[in-house]
Amino acid sequence: MVGTVPSAAAGRLILVGCGNMGYALLSGWLDSKALEPGNVHVVEPLDDLRERAARLGTKAHEGPASLPDQANLVVFALKPQAMVAEVPAYRRFAEQAVFVSIAAGITIRDLGALLGKARVIRAMPNTAAAIGKGSTIVFPGDGVQEISLNRVVSLFAVGGPVHKVDSEPLLDAATAISGSGPAYLFYFMECLAIAARELGLPGQLAMTLAKETVFGAGALAMQTESEPGQLRRQVTSAKGTTEAALSILTGGDELLCLIRRTTRAAFDRSKSLSANK
Repeated sequence: MVGTVPSAAAGRLILVGCGNMGYALLSGWLDSKALEPGNVHVVEPLDDLRERAARLGTKAHEGPASLPDQANLVVFALKPQAMVAEVPAYRRFAEQAVFVSIAAGITIRDLGALLGKARVIRAMPNTAAAIGKGSTIVFPGDGVQEISLNRVVSLFAVGGPVHKVDSEPLLDAATAISGSGPAYLFYFMECLAIAARELGLPGQLAMTLAKETVFGAGALAMQTESEPGQLRRQVTSAKGTTEAALSILTGGDELLCLIRRTTRAAFDRSKSLSANK
């Protein structure tokens, strides 16, 4: 794992796309003073999202035509399906800038075909980066200097731990686990709250207990050296309520099989998003 809280970074950054993930990253960078708002240019075609970015003090643009001629870092916070159409417009920055893409499945090779000879880093953050509790996986392409990689790591470390992998296909696996993973847990909270209401708990209390339970279990797992399996066994008394419940979840490894199918579906979809397919 790599990552430090950055000091203010010099240079100009272009953020392409300012939807939920882009805005979460941008807010964190500015709040932490990792970037000066006046050095950040945001490209966002949707009026409300562009205006939201401008309220943070950034220079907001409807499209790339009005961007300045110089940039040190260009971050693509676009959906994978938009990359082929949007990325080539930033080819003019290839000689000077390092490019970072957070688009799932779009490979270094894909990006090279869109940008020409460029220095590219792929990153896969998740939504918890909005509160500094996320995880980001990074993989640098050829030609990326250590100083550039360290700057990118420092920026993403604002949102939580950053992990560098040495093989690009591992990004697809990381996408299936940490990139998409928050949605799995949000759905688990939904299901837990529904079950709580069916057992008679009031609606708001049901949802609060579901959130607090998942949050508390995760915090405990992070703050102890014990593996999750050991923690599970510690709270499972023989012939108790937890054992009765776990007999359903673990019976025939049904939950494990479901999680395997779930993450495999995300993994396969990430691989299929490559622009070369």
